[in-house]
Amino acid sequence: MSDHSKIAKNLEAFQTAINAHDRENPTHNAYGIGLSAFDMDRLGLDEGETILPGITIQCDGGTSGNFRVLCDGNHDEDLEEAEEEVVEAIGVHSGQRGADAGLDSIPPPSEW
Repeated sequence: MSDHSKIAKNLEAFQTAINAHDRENPTHNAYGIGLSAFDMDRLGLDEGETILPGITIQCDGGTSGNFRVLCDGNHDEDLEEAEEEVVEAIGVHSGQRGADAGLDSIPPPSEW
């Protein structure tokens, strides 16, 4: 299990990112937080674990040191207008951060 202060800081960062996403994309519904398998292991989190009401942890193969808000909306149109923002996870270290981390759009679990 990871240090409780790291988990608390990450939960706060997750909630802040979800709130910002929902405010900027009122027609999209956030359903999860995407983390790399390495970060999930370091934080002691499991795939599918509910961390906030209606929000689960998903292993999305993204860059270590970042997390992504996963939603049911199509952000392809949004990405043409502005770069995707990736939020740095607290308590994990990575050499690569930012919008050029090579993230793809992930469908909601209902479409798997």
